[in-house]
Amino acid sequence: MNRTGPTDSKHSLDPSGWIDHPAGMLTQPYHLYIERADAGRNMARYYVLEISTTLFGDTCLTRRWGRIGFGGQSMAHHFADESDAVRMFLTLTRQKRARGYRPPS
Repeated sequence: MNRTGPTDSKHSLDPSGWIDHPAGMLTQPYHLYIERADAGRNMARYYVLEISTTLFGDTCLTRRWGRIGFGGQSMAHHFADESDAVRMFLTLTRQKRARGYRPPS
């Protein structure tokens, strides 16, 4: 490419103020890692919940679970609104705590 002339890098194709607008970003990070272990039953499980934003601006709740030390499984839930994802995050957290999952010590 021939770049003999100056560039107009101070001009943007984005609408004015678009970059400063926090749309598509989460209000706070949501990440949870909990474990459930019982040596008598040969049980060592983990459960991970995380809310993030996709490249398209949607809110995504990702769940991962399995045996500690192995890859496990994952599932993603997509939401148009962050509050719905947070509601599901809290519901799943309560369910797992009731089953004995706790943060690692």
